[in-house]
Amino acid sequence: MEHLSAYFHALVVHFGYAGLFVVMFLGNMGMPTGTEVVMPTAGALAATGHFPTIEPIPGWVIVGAVGTLAEVCGGLALYTIGWFGGLPFVHRYGKYVRFREHELDRVHSFYEKHGSSMVFWCRFIPFVRGIAALPPGISRMQKRYFITYTALGSGLFCFGLAALGNLAGRNVDAITGYVHDFALAIGAGTVVVVAAGLVIWRIRARRTQQAARR
Repeated sequence: MEHLSAYFHALVVHFGYAGLFVVMFLGNMGMPTGTEVVMPTAGALAATGHFPTIEPIPGWVIVGAVGTLAEVCGGLALYTIGWFGGLPFVHRYGKYVRFREHELDRVHSFYEKHGSSMVFWCRFIPFVRGIAALPPGISRMQKRYFITYTALGSGLFCFGLAALGNLAGRNVDAITGYVHDFALAIGAGTVVVVAAGLVIWRIRARRTQQAARR
């Protein structure tokens, strides 16, 4: 896994924005590219002049835009696979992206209830974000909602980490070891917040139903 991550990192270093696009695209197709480390690294490389800039746009802004576009395109590709592949795709290839056939009905029901908001929040959860586009496609979520929430979540993720890398500048080697842990902490916090929100929502929904019956 470390060799694979180093390979993707090298793509960004040697091929600039094109390499960044490929890595972020693949990261949203289920590949373990380490997107939470790649983005701040790319931001730092832009800050040190490694990437070309377009005046007067700062390099980290271009990095954020390229990362966001790549994530939306990669997510849309996986969404399309889920849309047209459905159950046969999960049955044959689900094990490669950690998605099992018996989870299909549960995922469909889950996205029917919480789909739009969960597409947004999943953009901040490490590991999950790489396959987050597959369930909405399988559950046939409306494309306009999927693209909108994916773009919003990916934009915050990519621009935020690119800005962090830009601030780090030449000290990128000193921070990359902490970025992954920081992303995990953010992801864990997000899961807790979302879970708490769902519990509160269900409690209120039950109370509303009980009140309506009375």
